Amino acid sequence: MHVRKNDIIQVTAGDDAGKTGRILNVMTKQNRVIVEGINYIQKHIKRSEKNPEGGRIQKEAPISVSNVLLICQIKIVRRMVRVYEPEVRSLKMVIRLEYAINVEVK
Repeated sequence: MHVRKNDIIQVTAGDDAGKTGRILNVMTKQNRVIVEGINYIQKHIKRSEKNPEGGRIQKEAPISVSNVLLICQIKIVRRMVRVYEPEVRSLKMVIRLEYAINVEVK
């Protein structure tokens, strides 16, 4: 996947297209991500001892990873990213700018 938790992304499609946010959760098997402040839904809560009034809460719903684009923090531009995974490191390189965004030692 081209994004990880805590990456800053921009939504490219849907109702929230053009908005930016931070990734809260990555669901690799479903190819979905949950982004802070993006794709809110209303969840209805039934009355219970814990919540005696019931009601509705607003929370983020997952969106497809194909609809997000990583924002490069160094140049403040949005770019396509190529993922390199050598044996020791996992490295993301910005296409056209050719420098590393995120290096993580496994």
